[in-house]
Amino acid sequence: MQQRSSVDELANSLKAELNRYSIGEKLPSSRALVERYHVSPVTVTRALAQLAAEGLVVTRPGAGAYRAEPRTATPAAGDTSWQQLALSADTGAGGDTAPRAVDASGVLVTLAAPPPGVIEFNGGYLHPALQPERALAAALARAGRRPGAWGRPPADGLPELRAWFAREIGGSVTAAEVLVTAGGQSALTTALRALAAPGTPVLVESPTYPGMLAVARAAGLRPVPVPTDADGIRPDLLEAAFRATGARVVVCQPLFQNPTGAALIAERRAAVVRIARAAGAFVVEDDFARRLVHEDAAPLPPTLAADDPDGVVVHVCSLTKITSASLRVGALAARGPVLERLRAIQVVDSFFVPRPLQETALELVGSPAWNRHLRAVSQELRNRRDTMTAAVARHLPELALPHVPSGGFHVWLRLPDTLPEAALLPAALRTGIAVAPGRPYFAAEPPAGHIRLSFAGVAGPAEIAEGVRRLRTAIDELTN
Repeated sequence: MQQRSSVDELANSLKAELNRYSIGEKLPSSRALVERYHVSPVTVTRALAQLAAEGLVVTRPGAGAYRAEPRTATPAAGDTSWQQLALSADTGAGGDTAPRAVDASGVLVTLAAPPPGVIEFNGGYLHPALQPERALAAALARAGRRPGAWGRPPADGLPELRAWFAREIGGSVTAAEVLVTAGGQSALTTALRALAAPGTPVLVESPTYPGMLAVARAAGLRPVPVPTDADGIRPDLLEAAFRATGARVVVCQPLFQNPTGAALIAERRAAVVRIARAAGAFVVEDDFARRLVHEDAAPLPPTLAADDPDGVVVHVCSLTKITSASLRVGALAARGPVLERLRAIQVVDSFFVPRPLQETALELVGSPAWNRHLRAVSQELRNRRDTMTAAVARHLPELALPHVPSGGFHVWLRLPDTLPEAALLPAALRTGIAVAPGRPYFAAEPPAGHIRLSFAGVAGPAEIAEGVRRLRTAIDELTN
């Protein structure tokens, strides 16, 4: 029996017996519960903690668990209808009103855990089998023993961790030009708030990461799409977009772009920075997937920031994707006056990244286990990509796969015009497969229906093959 189900079963058994005890009466000891229910001490501890969280028992360290006083009835709900008006609009200086709602649906798709039995093709993180759990646990233990591990860190981040990120970014980037952030999403939020005023346009790849679109809209910015192809964002259309909009920011994922998996080719890398510089604009380089390179990939190009002496590029990277969703440690790198603005916004928003997380990250990347983990993930992602692309070619030939990525954790499929995206998602879920819809990846109307299939969040190749077969069943249900 799995640990989680054992805890639930014991908690339910104890609930059924609570009426035998008077208010304040002590329950049997943990040792007695272990012997009676034939479970581990850890299971007993977690079950009692679950009952305590529900207000059914009170635990007293060293004394045991006691039946709690019944909670008072929940008061009647008040009238919250007034909030609809308060939340719906904001009056600006010109008297205009603008909606303040934030659409996080595209982000929540990758964060929500699917129901039991559903294969997770919509995930945005490594499956536990791919995470360096033992190395993380060891790093956390070592970090906790460091002197001052729970003290206040420097606002910019630990100097050693900033220096590590600077070396990873490359070129002439120094530790003094790096800020440690609470993951990549936080870094993107800080960057967009620092670089663009509310109401102004920001140029984005089309399609692009929904979390970035949500950040931009939450900051009051207007995302303007610039089309991409197999070689990345198109410089000719980027230049035209700068002229047409007067934008001062473009957000770009030059390596293994989400969702297309494309990598910006060498000529375009230089062109993107040159065009932005001519427009007096910044390039936000979201380098989220560099450590998700596949085993058979060509040598990786340097970051855009590494070749940028003029401070055009604001670099964003993170350790989260390659480790665990809970290791929310990333970095912002910039040079020139913009660095001070980035620093100020980050300090105002969050003060600093918790020191234990920074110490853990530093221990992890400095351990021999780090490079072993990178090699293992690189090999496994290649195997999973090959399994998925072969299964798609065999079972879903009508879905176009315009690009096979050499990094990242997903494939991007175009649906035929006869297959509506909106109908496919619930049909897939009925057959036991969760996929990410394509619509949230577009800042404007999409040119066609798409789905994104992730191969990193599943248990292994067998589950990938089964998931594609289930998707075939869902499509047949719609088309037959």
